[in-house]
Amino acid sequence: MPEASPRGTYLVIAEALRTEIEEGEGIDTLPSEADMMRSHGVGRNTIRRALKVLEADGLVESAPGIGWRVVRGEDRRSLAERMADVITEDSLSVGDPYPSEAKLCERFDASRTAVRRVLAQMEGNGLLATVHGKGRTVRALPTPTVRP
Repeated sequence: MPEASPRGTYLVIAEALRTEIEEGEGIDTLPSEADMMRSHGVGRNTIRRALKVLEADGLVESAPGIGWRVVRGEDRRSLAERMADVITEDSLSVGDPYPSEAKLCERFDASRTAVRRVLAQMEGNGLLATVHGKGRTVRALPTPTVRP
């Protein structure tokens, strides 16, 4: 990278990776973080911030033991959006039990770590409550989001 961008170098890299993914039909996994650091001339934290932007957009996901893989198919919502939508899709009401971590991992083909991170976020946002020994229950219904 010849010079730092006033917009944020990680955002410039995220856009470059986005273009590369959208133009490359056969790309299933991204290069290693070390390879991306060398090709963009930046540090690991900058690469990780760029990857987090793409992950939040539902374009890539972390795959333990593989690295970062491209999300294919029509559903490019983030894991957090898909897990919040479980409440609506399964017609859950306040007080109903929320699916277990194991069922969510299987349903979304996601790691337990990723599922736990989103569950903690949902609890922090007031959507779920944890009852020790009984699991999680729906605490509030999500507000509908308007997607372009």
